[in-house]
Amino acid sequence: MSTLLAIDGVSKSYPGVKANDDIHFSVGAGEIHALLGENGAGKSTLVKMIYGLVRPDTGGMRFNGVEYAPHGPVAARAAGVAMVFQHFSLFEALTVAENIALGMENAPPRRELAQRIREVSTEYGLPLDPDRLIGDLSVGVRQRVEIVRCLLQNPKLLIMDEPTSVLTPQEVDQLFFTLRKLKADGVSILYISHKLEEIRSLCDHATILRMGKVVATCTPAKETARSLAEMMIGQELAHPPVKDFQPGPVLLKVEGLSMAAPGQFDVALREISLSLRSGEVLGIAGVAGNGQDELMLALSGERLSAPGQVVLDGKPVGAAGPNARRRLGLLAAPEERLGHAAAPDMSLADNGYLSGRIRKRLSVRGFVKQGAVDAFARKIIADFDVRTPGIEARAGALSGGNLQKYVVGREVLQEPKVLVINQPTWGVDAHAAAQIRGALRGLATRGAGVIVISQDLDELVEIADSFAVLANGRLSPVRSATGLQIETIGRMMGGDFSAAEEGAAHVSA
Repeated sequence: MSTLLAIDGVSKSYPGVKANDDIHFSVGAGEIHALLGENGAGKSTLVKMIYGLVRPDTGGMRFNGVEYAPHGPVAARAAGVAMVFQHFSLFEALTVAENIALGMENAPPRRELAQRIREVSTEYGLPLDPDRLIGDLSVGVRQRVEIVRCLLQNPKLLIMDEPTSVLTPQEVDQLFFTLRKLKADGVSILYISHKLEEIRSLCDHATILRMGKVVATCTPAKETARSLAEMMIGQELAHPPVKDFQPGPVLLKVEGLSMAAPGQFDVALREISLSLRSGEVLGIAGVAGNGQDELMLALSGERLSAPGQVVLDGKPVGAAGPNARRRLGLLAAPEERLGHAAAPDMSLADNGYLSGRIRKRLSVRGFVKQGAVDAFARKIIADFDVRTPGIEARAGALSGGNLQKYVVGREVLQEPKVLVINQPTWGVDAHAAAQIRGALRGLATRGAGVIVISQDLDELVEIADSFAVLANGRLSPVRSATGLQIETIGRMMGGDFSAAEEGAAHVSA
């Protein structure tokens, strides 16, 4: 196999951290190559250098046999490098064709572009209607738009960052079909994912980073998911948390919760009912864009509801805002890390204060207790292994996975009565995911009730005591998670709630 991309001794440092340290590896032509590592291992910095967003301090790269040092993404795309980011860059009020045109240096006339979109998307099994508004599309179809935008530029190397984190099992299968077809057509793919079974199934080779260095290379199909994870972390992987469900009294009751969609592209909630007991982890699955964010806002108090629809520990809280609910013990950690869960330009210490001020008593009579604030931030960092130079680091400077650990730790350490958390391990490596899941189970063991909203079905099967699906703003009957099959979940995610009925009686008994 000929070499398409060669990385030769690349290093990159930032204040207080060496993100990449003498990196050597290569990607072959027509190869699907995995780039693995814990959060903060240096993956993001490395792919940013390949895509021209960052310049290396030392070392060099060769692409297709020629010295390669792109000054920006435009130069990278011109050389044949394309990238699909974990966070999509699409405008909801524009059409598919308009969004794709914005990402092209020399977009063809509208009619010609629309025809090319239809042809390319159909050829690779990703059919798109060029005239559909982005805001009307599911998250999985939005990802198709990003991929097709790249394919229209005839890339030689396609970089994909956590591409399956927002997809259903069926959509994952379709994506893998597309990637294998691209490989057969000679396109190389650099694939970043924390889903190690996917890596084993899809990728030809893997390069593993730890603390900014290459520590191993392997053929994923010859490894287990556990051995891959242990190469990443350099130690034995923690075992899954033990479920010990001892149901206590009802802590949170939601009855007939209905809310209009807050915006044109949002989802209305329709007659949602559930009961959450002390010691229980309730898992809520669903394809992205089916009301998860809207439900989170309603439970956290960011959107108020009618009297009696949300009751916490016997007290109606529908008219109470987030601070009042936090005071009573209902805490929430939203999906969007930067901007919603954390202020990117504020320090970790200040972000800890914003959420923990009330329950950790970090201020008195309007005066900040700076020592207590700093101690709280340090405890989060220590207990949840957050890789950061210190408590004064900006939240926006952390890798996504490390910021996620900080956000989850900040809420867990406040010992809530009820914690509602959306996508707790999104973009988080196997070791950190095990830590987070263990912390959530630990909360339940100590008597809290935990609602985990997640698109990671394996995660929900692992940690949930009871289970429901959110589809088009409706919640299925809650059923026991015991014996839950992925096929059953898939039917429920498609709106067939009859699949939930069998276990629902067990939960309500």
